[in-house]
Amino acid sequence: MSYTISQIATALGARFEGDGALTVSCASEPQSASPDALALAMDEKYAPGLASGAAQSAILWDGADWQALGLKAAIFVPRPRYAMSGLTTLMDPGPEIDEGVHPSAIVHESAVIGDGAAIGPFVVIGRDVVIGARARLAAHASIAEGSTIGDNALILQGVRICHHVSIGDNFIAQPGCVIGSDGFSFVTPEKSGVENVRKSLGDQGDAARQSWTRIHSLGAVTIGNNVEIGANAAIDRGTIRDTSIGNGTKLDNLVHVGHNVQIGEDCLICGQVGIAGSARIGDRVVMAGQCGVNDNIFVGDDVIAGGATKIFTNAPAGRVLLGYPAVKMETHIEMQKATRRLPRFMKSFQQSK
Repeated sequence: MSYTISQIATALGARFEGDGALTVSCASEPQSASPDALALAMDEKYAPGLASGAAQSAILWDGADWQALGLKAAIFVPRPRYAMSGLTTLMDPGPEIDEGVHPSAIVHESAVIGDGAAIGPFVVIGRDVVIGARARLAAHASIAEGSTIGDNALILQGVRICHHVSIGDNFIAQPGCVIGSDGFSFVTPEKSGVENVRKSLGDQGDAARQSWTRIHSLGAVTIGNNVEIGANAAIDRGTIRDTSIGNGTKLDNLVHVGHNVQIGEDCLICGQVGIAGSARIGDRVVMAGQCGVNDNIFVGDDVIAGGATKIFTNAPAGRVLLGYPAVKMETHIEMQKATRRLPRFMKSFQQSK
C-alpha cells in the first residue's frame, strides 16, 4: 500500500509542509531510507542519517529546516513516540486471515460467530463459545467451551483460551499465550514445612513428610476491553472467583499471572514479570522486566517498579520502587552507593586501627 504525506499527517493529527501528494509505501530509519520510504528523523541527532539515505520525505522534529535537509515534504510532530503509535497503526496490515471460516477449522454447532469474523486454518472453537464481530483468529488458535470474546479481537497463532473465559472488545493475544489454565494450588493433609516457614520466617518445625493434594480451579478469567496479552504469557484461572484484568492493561511476553490475581486498568506489565496468587494490583501500575509480586499483597494505584524489583509487602499508591526487597527507588540508589563504598571504607578502617 502507499500513502500520501497529507494522508499520514491527517492520521497523526500533525502538520506537514511541502508536497502533500508525494507518496510513500513504508517507514524507514533515515540512513537506510529508499526514495519511497518515509524517514523517521524525529530528533535532530538523526539529521546526518538523512544525507546517507535517499528519502524524499520525513517525519521531523519541530523547527527543522526540511528544505535544507534536501526533502520534498516533511511532517512535524510534537511528541515523536506518540506519533509512532499512529504511524504504525496506519501502516500495519496485520496478519492475512480471510474473512469467514476456513474449511479446516472445527467450530461447534452451538458457537456464535459475529459478522465479519475471520477464522483461520485449524482453529478449534468449542461448545457455546461467542466470538464478536470482526474478530480474527489465526491458525491453530483454540477457544474452549463457554468462552466469550468481544468485537475486533486479534488472536494470533497457537493461542489457547480455556473454558468459560470472558474477554472484552479490541483484545489482542500474541502467539502462544495461554489464558485460563488451572492455578498452581496444592495442599497437604497436615501442616507442611512451607506453612510453618511462612509463620516462623525460617523454621520448618516438625512438619511430617507428605504428598501434595491438588486444589482444583473452579473460577475462570475475566478480561476487560482494550487488553493485550504477550507471546507465551500465562494467566491462571481463579480457584473460586475469577482472575481479572482491567480495561486497557497490557501484558508483555512471558508474564505469569497466578490464580485469583486482580489487575486494575491501564497497567503495563513487562516481560518475565511474575504475580503470585491472590495479589491485587491497582490502576496504572507499571512493572519493568522480571519484577516479582508476592501472593496476597496489594500494590496501589500508579506504582512504578524498576527492573527485577521484588515486592514482598503492600506497596502504597504512587510509590516508585526498586530492588530486592523493594524499597523506594531513591533509597535503593543510596544503598547501592553505600555498598560500593564499603571496600574503601573497610580499608580506611583497617588503616586507622
